[in-house]
Amino acid sequence: MTPQKESPETQYDAFKNELQSIIDLNHPLAKISRCIDWKLFENKFGETYSEQGRPGKPTRLMVGLQYLKFTNDLSDEEVLEKWVENPYWQYFCGMRFFEHKMPIDSSSMTRWRKRVGEDGAELMLKETINTGLRTKVIKRTELERVNVDTTVQTKEIRFPTDARLYDRMRESIVKAAEEAKIELRQTYVRVGKKALFKQQNYARASQYNRSKKETRKLKTYLGRVVRDVERKMERENNKNIEELLRLAQRLLSQEKKSKNKIYSIHEPDVECIAKGKATKKYEFGSKAGLVTSAKSNWILGSKAFHGNPYDGHTLKESLEQSERLTGIKIIQAACDKGYRGNNYEGTANIIITDGRKKRISKSAKKWMRRRNAIEPIIGHSKSEHRLERNKLKGQLGDSINVIMSSCGFNIKKLTRAFCAIIGNWINALFSSNFNLKLNY
Repeated sequence: MTPQKESPETQYDAFKNELQSIIDLNHPLAKISRCIDWKLFENKFGETYSEQGRPGKPTRLMVGLQYLKFTNDLSDEEVLEKWVENPYWQYFCGMRFFEHKMPIDSSSMTRWRKRVGEDGAELMLKETINTGLRTKVIKRTELERVNVDTTVQTKEIRFPTDARLYDRMRESIVKAAEEAKIELRQTYVRVGKKALFKQQNYARASQYNRSKKETRKLKTYLGRVVRDVERKMERENNKNIEELLRLAQRLLSQEKKSKNKIYSIHEPDVECIAKGKATKKYEFGSKAGLVTSAKSNWILGSKAFHGNPYDGHTLKESLEQSERLTGIKIIQAACDKGYRGNNYEGTANIIITDGRKKRISKSAKKWMRRRNAIEPIIGHSKSEHRLERNKLKGQLGDSINVIMSSCGFNIKKLTRAFCAIIGNWINALFSSNFNLKLNY
């Protein structure tokens, strides 16, 4: 059911501490909370609720928790634990009194993200940009020139090996069969664990023939379990087991040079991406495209791309998303040489920084050098805003995670901008008082 709207004339509770009396209202987070248009989220996200059932939690609370989660690189459980301790976080989420208990269960944040989807995450990113424009922290002219780049949003999975995948697939099918009360001829729990242990030790000792022999054993165990379940599933209809059997058939049939391979049992949509790095030859996840302002380094767009497309083929969608979120026409985009041969057909001027000496203007050289500013933005998003190890499930989780990571980056920039404004105001105040004393 749609969340109840809180009345501004809420009755005062003498047994609770009012947040406005215990916090500094000039704190950057408190000032940002007064600049964000929370009613926009209430109107847009209210359409996703049903008219029946108990009332949902306040929209501002749910949006604020998501902002705080990705700004501070916390899990759902951790952000709720710290929310109880921090009065500024409670004020940011729209609370009037200091609360001593968690407002929701951590699983509610997961369900809420699925409800709003990718469009809701884009609306939250758009509001961070509009907040900067309203407070004049961002100038509209800064959004006309952008930098574009792609990176890999790695998934929270173990490094894939054939032996481990065979064993995990067998364990998943056996567990599902037990839940469906299907009696198997043999589960291979004991011998499977022993074979996997031997395979890993042989590989570590560079005894590769013995290691391959144990891998073939694990593959044989998986095949026997799959055939046993298929024989006993003829009269039953279990979608979970049918999906696991399809994955198992793909896993058994895939070879070294096969396409659309499975690299994780619980995340079958993970892709293997090679970005030419010296330290990481292959990364497992999804490709993410980021668009940042060339001068002030605000993230104006972020999008997850599946199927491991060529970088140049992602440029059109990335620029269209940025223009849709900012409402400003892009006149120039600087990219690296991975975007040569792009499919962009718009009016923006595309600058490719391929490193070759050309007779170009000083202005073009300036923006070509400025393109490198997007690299530390990607680094900060990965190390501080949960872009490095994506823990959200499925392709929807990939899309939401990269956008919310950008929201966290922009919120942190807004916080620092408000800190700088307050610091300049204090310095001016002290300098004026100092001059008055000297004049006296």
